[in-house]
Amino acid sequence: MPIPAALSQPQFNTAWRALRRPNQLQAPLQWRNWLMDPGSLTQRLMQRSRGQFRVEVIRQHWAVPTASERQALGMRCREKALIREVQLMGNGQPWVYARSVLPATTLTGRQRILSQLGSRPLGQMLFRDPTMRRSPLQISPLHLTSGQTAWARRSVFTLANKPLLVCEVFLPALLEVE
Repeated sequence: MPIPAALSQPQFNTAWRALRRPNQLQAPLQWRNWLMDPGSLTQRLMQRSRGQFRVEVIRQHWAVPTASERQALGMRCREKALIREVQLMGNGQPWVYARSVLPATTLTGRQRILSQLGSRPLGQMLFRDPTMRRSPLQISPLHLTSGQTAWARRSVFTLANKPLLVCEVFLPALLEVE
C-alpha cells in the first residue's frame, strides 16, 4: 500500500513541539490521550483491535533522513540511516502511520536484529529491551490531503546507548473504533 500523499517525507520537516504539560497541548481532546501515552503503542493497539492487529510494511530503505530527523538523532549531514515506514493496522484499517529512522551505528551488536523486523512490530522489541530509554515526546499536527488534520508524535529511543527515532501519525480511522 502506498504512503498517503499527505505523509510524504517533507511533512517530517514540520515544526515539532516538546510535549511538556498536558494543559498546554494544542491537540483536540480526543487525541490527547494517544499523544501523551508513554507506554507501548503496539500493545495499546493490540488491545483496542481485540487481536485484529498487524504491521504492514510500506517500505524499508537506506536514505539520508530529513534535517529535523538528523538533528534529533545527532547525525551528520550526509549520513544515511535505515528508514522503515509502516502502517499499524487494526481491524483491517490503517490506524497509525509510523516512520522509524535507525542510524547505521545503531544497527550493530544485539540491535542488528532491528534491520530484519519484517512485519514484526518495532514497539514490541523496544519495550522488551531492559536498556531502552525514551526522550520526551514531541508533537505536531499534519494536514492530510482529505482536509483533515492528523496528529503525530515522535521521540528518540536509545537501546544500549544507541539512538533511533520513531514518529507515529495517528490517522482518523483510529477514532472510529468503539
